[in-house]
This record gives sequence, structure tokens and C-alpha cells, in this order.
Amino acid sequence: MLTIIVSGKEFFNEETEEFESHGDIVLNLEHSLISLSKWESEFEKPFLGDSKKTPEEIYGYIKAMILNEYPDDIFSKFSDKNIQQINSYIESKRSATTFGSMPEKRGRGEIVTSELIYFWLITFNIPFECETWHLNRLFALIRICNLKNANPKKMSKNEIAMRNRELNAKRKAELKTSG
Repeated sequence: MLTIIVSGKEFFNEETEEFESHGDIVLNLEHSLISLSKWESEFEKPFLGDSKKTPEEIYGYIKAMILNEYPDDIFSKFSDKNIQQINSYIESKRSATTFGSMPEKRGRGEIVTSELIYFWLITFNIPFECETWHLNRLFALIRICNLKNANPKKMSKNEIAMRNRELNAKRKAELKTSG
């Protein structure tokens, strides 16, 4: 979860000779499968992928990410720092797992939508509590499940012969025999 503070009105305190902010708004945001589902329900198109988003769509996603109450004019109060914090949070890995990012399309042009992600949760028996995880962390878990459940690659005849030669050489060395 990301917590940002949207500054309220700024006043100059003549006693302390410092600027003070009053009416700050604390927002809790979550880049999760739930946020993705809310956005896709509203805009009726996939969020993930390389399609350009309008400012309305971008603010729609930020709105879907916000967990607590906020005033209607909140977006007009956002600073550049607030927007940068949100972008950094969305782009972060939120996982110690190291491999490339989840592809936007799978197979023959399969578009990743919230419903497809829910399908993956069901397929891999991932509990639905994970829908509140950061999306990149959830993608890492789904990718691990996919890799661990994949059938092992079959060895070619040459690979089998090479492995057998190596095993035989190792056994000969251990037993100190010539064959």
C-alpha cells in the first residue's frame, strides 16, 4: 500500500516564520487486482498493455486505487511529487523474485485483463486474498506457479547419451574400474 499526503492550503506563520500546511489529506492507495477490476469495469477495456491512456483514464485508475474517502477536488490538489510517488509505486517490483516482467500478451495475442488474472488465481489455487497484493508481486507469484507446474523439457537423444557418458565416467572414477 502507498500512503501519500496531498497538501492543503499553505499559510505563513509569522510567529515561527515558517510556511505551514493546513488541511492536508492522507490518501492510501493500492495497485492491485481489485483496482484493475474497478478500472476495467468503468472503462470497459484492458488496462494492461501498451495502449495510450487519456488523462481521464489515468485519474480514473488513481481513483480506483484510493482506499479511503477523499474530496471531489482531490486531483486538482495533487503535486508533481504526488504523481511521481504514485508512478514509482505502480512501477515497483514489490518482490525479491528476479526475472523479466510479465508479458502483456500471452500465446496468440491473448490480452491480459482482470478476468484472465482471476482465472490464473483459480487455476493455480492462489487464494483470492492475493487480489489486494501489488500487481507486480501477484504477477511474480503467477509466473512462479506457471514455471513450477510446467512439464520438464524432454531431453534429446544426444543429451541423454552425454548424460549417461558423464554418469558412467563418474562411477568408473568412484569405483576405480576401467569398465
